[in-house]
Amino acid sequence: MANILITGASRGIGKSIAEKLSNHNLFLTARNEEALKILNPCDYCICDLADDINTLVNFVKGKEINILINNAGEYIYKNVEELSFDEINRLVRINLEIPMLLASVCTPCMKEQKWGRIINIGSISGVMGEAFASVYSATKAGLIGFTKAAGLELAGHGITVNTINPGWVETDLGLESINESEFTLEETLQTIPQRRFVQPEEVASLVEYLISNEARGVTGQSINICAGLSVGI
Repeated sequence: MANILITGASRGIGKSIAEKLSNHNLFLTARNEEALKILNPCDYCICDLADDINTLVNFVKGKEINILINNAGEYIYKNVEELSFDEINRLVRINLEIPMLLASVCTPCMKEQKWGRIINIGSISGVMGEAFASVYSATKAGLIGFTKAAGLELAGHGITVNTINPGWVETDLGLESINESEFTLEETLQTIPQRRFVQPEEVASLVEYLISNEARGVTGQSINICAGLSVGI
C-alpha cells in the first residue's frame, strides 16, 4: 500500500484520482476542507499553494510519500499584452515551481525505498500551445521538460516520472475556461476530433496504470489524453 500525496484533490481530476486510488494511504491538499474530508484520507493539508507552500512542505515531512501526483493548477485566458506580473508569477508558481519543489521534497524517501512515482498533470496546451493562454501553456510545457530531465536522473533509483496531458476535460475548471474564452461550448466541441470532453475518470485510470508495476518501464514520458485534439481536427 503506497503513501500518495495529491495536490488539488478537492474537485475535478484531483478528486477523481483520489477516489480511484482510495485503497492506498492518501494525503491530500487543497483549499476546501469539507471536500477533502469527504474523500476520507489518512490526513489532509489546507493551504493555497501560491501563498503558503511551507505549510505543505512541513505537512509532507515524515509521511514517507512514495507517490506524488502534482495535480493542482490554475488557468488564465488573456491577451499577452494584458498580463500582469502578479498573474504571471502566480501561474508559474502553482503550475511549475510547486510541482518541482514537491518532487524535490519527496524524492529522498523514494530513493531510500528504491521505488517511487511522480506524476504531473499537465495539459495539451503545453504540447500544442493555446492562444490567449500563453502563461498556462508555458508552465505546462515546462512540466514536460522537467519530466524528461527528472525521469532520466531518477531512472536508476526505481523512480518513474511522467506527465499526463489532458485535453478538454469535463470539470468545473474546464467549463469555466470555456466560459472565459470567446468560443461557445458547441464551438469548442467541434474542435475535438471525438466531439466529446475527456472524463476525469479517464485521467484517473491512466494515473492508476502509471503507478502500477506494469508501468515500471514508462518514465520521462509526456502522455496525451485529449480525445484526438493533439493530432488535428
